[in-house]
Amino acid sequence: MANDPHNETRVDQPTGTEFVGHEWDGIEELNTPLPRWWLWTFYATIVWAVVYVVLYPAWPLVNNATQGVLGWTSRGQLAEEISTADMARQGVRDQIAAIDIVKLPANPELMQRAVAGGAAAFKVNCVQCHGAGAAGSPGYPNLNDDDWIWGGDLEAIEFTLQHGIRWEGSAQTRFSLMPGFGEVFSDGQINALAGHVLSFTDRGQSSATGAELYDINCVACHQANGSGNRTFGAPALNDAIWLYGSSEAEVRQQIAVPNHGVMPGWKDRLDPVTIKMLAAYVHSLGGGETLPAPEVAVLEEGNGQP
Repeated sequence: MANDPHNETRVDQPTGTEFVGHEWDGIEELNTPLPRWWLWTFYATIVWAVVYVVLYPAWPLVNNATQGVLGWTSRGQLAEEISTADMARQGVRDQIAAIDIVKLPANPELMQRAVAGGAAAFKVNCVQCHGAGAAGSPGYPNLNDDDWIWGGDLEAIEFTLQHGIRWEGSAQTRFSLMPGFGEVFSDGQINALAGHVLSFTDRGQSSATGAELYDINCVACHQANGSGNRTFGAPALNDAIWLYGSSEAEVRQQIAVPNHGVMPGWKDRLDPVTIKMLAAYVHSLGGGETLPAPEVAVLEEGNGQP
């Protein structure tokens, strides 16, 4: 590239535009000015940038940034938005706190809000054992079905959440222990008893020995027809829902050396409103009952089935 040796102003005849005097391989550059609108837009962005730097945090420093004369920060805005949201939620929480849990379903809108809040609390506190879909796993109950050891109405679920199951932190915890028969019965007797238990669901063969052992040792809690008893936290044995497995080997194991799960009580960890919302969510999963647990227990004791 070379400058025009004559340094004279020349004009491109077809366009009437002056040359800038540069040439490169025979190609010369025209002195075409930028559009006015583009220049004014460029100047406006410069002005806007200067104003922004003055008003808002802009230049990073060692530990923070320049503050800006408005004193605005993204953290401050977030805190304000969270505070506004908390105030809106507080109104709903106050309504939930004021209503008896058994009356909550009578207010569908409030019940829906309680279920939504309970779903959020469940994801934080309960999925570790019951799973994201509340389907549970061996040793951890499925909360979607209609099998409840301690009662599945709102009040019963709330009580279980408050005090837990076999939880040392609460004197009111749900508590029951099935005795182990491994050191009492012979292998043959355990096999006979397992066969009788499985016969309730037509998956095992009962025998006179198994029936006699069951009548002597198990009827008091599980009842003659295997329907269970919520008063003692004794699960039903005549349905297809098994907490620790339904195979013959698993049933024998539970008879010989029973498993006893523990659920923590949440009354000292979560506030009463959150527990109430959790109860509403669990109740809404599909197996929630409307009949209060004490009535269910009485019916089961009298007739074997509600």
